[in-house]
Amino acid sequence: RVAKYVGSYAAAMNGVDNIVFTAGIGENDCEMRKAICAYLGYLGIEINDEANGKRGEEIVISTPDSKVTVLVIPTNEELAICRETVALV
Repeated sequence: RVAKYVGSYAAAMNGVDNIVFTAGIGENDCEMRKAICAYLGYLGIEINDEANGKRGEEIVISTPDSKVTVLVIPTNEELAICRETVALV
């Protein structure tokens, strides 16, 4: 389903420059990322399998030849909540 949504938006925007995976599944499931990117292969996405296998760090998982840069960016929801709380107090 994610790949279909991304594909729809890519068509509406006449392509994409970047795709960012984040949060639970996007951040931790390399097989899911690979499957989504394979579905979107028509966009010219090429994945570096070694980079895609890493977890817990900001990383580019696309190859230099990929027409779309694909990134994994870990989230820190607790930090965001803390900052918002401090701003309110």
